[in-house]
Amino acid sequence: MGKARRELSDVALRMIADRFKVLAEPMRLKILHALWEGERAVAEIMATTGALQANVSKHLGLLQQAGVVRRRKDGLNAYYQIADETVFELCEVVCNSLHDRLAAQIDELAPVSSRRKSA
Repeated sequence: MGKARRELSDVALRMIADRFKVLAEPMRLKILHALWEGERAVAEIMATTGALQANVSKHLGLLQQAGVVRRRKDGLNAYYQIADETVFELCEVVCNSLHDRLAAQIDELAPVSSRRKSA
């Protein structure tokens, strides 16, 4: 049935939980979405997300600490980009799963008569 189960130590499980915790904040997901196509200055991320500088900087710091993004300084400007591209694969898996789940729920809510017509 699928992939073989991997044995994980308590330390590994904590690291996995920490990664999910970092991604469990909607503003951080907005920031990652803003970085989808490449490196951005903090001001660009602020414009895309609609968040204030202090809020964006706080979340970028947490994402950097977790190894999800990396920072490059150029004079007074700081630029951020994705450091771990697997974050996009994870987001795609979750989005596809949610899409399929919601589509099934919508299908279940459809009246019996419209389900028969489409069958």
